[in-house]
Amino acid sequence: MRTRVRLAITLGDPRGIGPEIVAAALRDARVSGTADFVRVGPRGAGVEVDDAIGDWSAGNSIAAAGRFAGLAVDRAIELAQRGDVDGIVTAPLDKSALLAGGYDFPGHTELLAARTGRRVAMMLTAARPAPGTVNPLRVVLATTHVALRDVANALTADAIATAAEVTRAGLRTWFQIREPRIALCALNPHAGDGGRFGREDDELLAPAARAAGLLGPFPADTVFVRAMRGSFDAVIAPYHDVGMTAIKVASFGSAVNVTLGLPFPRTSPDHGTALDIAGQGIADPASMIEAILLCASIAHRTSLDA
Repeated sequence: MRTRVRLAITLGDPRGIGPEIVAAALRDARVSGTADFVRVGPRGAGVEVDDAIGDWSAGNSIAAAGRFAGLAVDRAIELAQRGDVDGIVTAPLDKSALLAGGYDFPGHTELLAARTGRRVAMMLTAARPAPGTVNPLRVVLATTHVALRDVANALTADAIATAAEVTRAGLRTWFQIREPRIALCALNPHAGDGGRFGREDDELLAPAARAAGLLGPFPADTVFVRAMRGSFDAVIAPYHDVGMTAIKVASFGSAVNVTLGLPFPRTSPDHGTALDIAGQGIADPASMIEAILLCASIAHRTSLDA
């Protein structure tokens, strides 16, 4: 039995900042003393790898970049399912490149769900409370990477129930919150204001919240502030941008993406590939550092202490 956590770290899209923030994070003293690491990605992407999934050279196509990014995630999942690593940290990938590379998934979350057969939820969590607040903001998405016009069809009572169930279990197991207080963010302005701005909150969200043991729905313009001030341990957002905007305004650069519901912890930084600054040596590894530290902490509690 291992006495030290081992994590797989994927390099993400080799054209982006993934390789350099991985390298920078692993040089950080807080990270290097936390776990052992298996770097997964193509050779020649600017950082040494421990588990190579091919060779990359500058000027390769967008399809090749997406294929390597997808292959690295697949390999990391294989390592975790086999018990060779205790968790996965993923550097950013480019969704259009992922598709061009033969991976028809909107992002990491959906790929992980498909490969493991688990019902999952996408959560972004602040690493720590913001100044003047009590709780780190945690935001879970009831619907993930779908167009805004498709939210009305994707946001069902079942989607809300699944998000609630996975969130409650994740907060209990991975974050050691015995009785999580989870709020549901409303869909419409002012939670519909008695039907004036839509009936969905009264007719869909409120009954779904009661059935799932959630509080709310509460208007989006107050629920996240209330969570940060200590009223809730997490907020379930009805669609991507209302939830992601809240967490990124509150703690961009230090928030961590967590896939709840997996048989192993998976985290990632709160930003994308930043192709426009890749290779310039100015990418900030802060969120990658927080992602590694959180994954190691969860893995230690759930794997080594189990």
